[in-house]
Amino acid sequence: MKNLPVIGLIPAGGKATRISPLPLSKELYPVGFRGDVDDIKKNNQNNRARLRPKVVSHYLLEKMQLAGIDKAYFILRPGKWDIPAYFGDGEMLAMNLGYLIMGLPYGVPFTLDSAYPFVKDAVIALGFPDILFEPKDAFIQILKRLKASKADVVLGLFPTDKPQKAGMVDFDDTGKVISIIEKPFQSDLRFMWGIAVWKPEFTEFLHEYLIAVKEDINLLNLPEIPIGNVIQAAINQGLQVEAEAFRNGSYLDIGTPDDLIKAVRGFGDGFE
Repeated sequence: MKNLPVIGLIPAGGKATRISPLPLSKELYPVGFRGDVDDIKKNNQNNRARLRPKVVSHYLLEKMQLAGIDKAYFILRPGKWDIPAYFGDGEMLAMNLGYLIMGLPYGVPFTLDSAYPFVKDAVIALGFPDILFEPKDAFIQILKRLKASKADVVLGLFPTDKPQKAGMVDFDDTGKVISIIEKPFQSDLRFMWGIAVWKPEFTEFLHEYLIAVKEDINLLNLPEIPIGNVIQAAINQGLQVEAEAFRNGSYLDIGTPDDLIKAVRGFGDGFE
């Protein structure tokens, strides 16, 4: 992993059905402000003029950039051209941003695999553009673990009391992931995974896994496959998956109405 570049992958193929209709892609939903947020509270009119709305995916890109990730691809559903129109080449964040078009619309694994020819020899940092999470150095921590361990994949875990909305993770005291359970109705597990980094070995596993799926299943009747299912399949095949649990962390999905309300209220008051 010493000389491998780290590339961010940002799946943006969703339709935002839970909060539709929207006049823009949900990844560009304004949540908070760019600039000196403290000036809002001080009511400093001169400085307030320099504040600009901050879209939800900006927070993810900032956290990637903080970890030294200077290149990332948004993977788009056709029609979501407002995202490249807004971020452009990434100069706003001092990053190099590119845009790829998703292939088959059967879930995040297929969306990510659209980037395979461009990223197969890189370390991947996966983040979801409609999610607000803490801590700010989360990618720094999981990349550090990936480099220091023999893991093929490292998951960033966040506490949750809503297992029915998440991929819940069972892991041991050393951080080794035992299993991932997608959206159980109820669970004794306390942590969900929300971000991930992985080596080329998992990128290759994902690619080969989906080739087999496409050969064996009638895609017209295929339900969406969660990426957690593919990670679980990798565990079953002997790949090593580890977890970094952010026990005091937070995770907010603005793609659901209740969490969108929390985000607008919290970040609107200058919380970051």
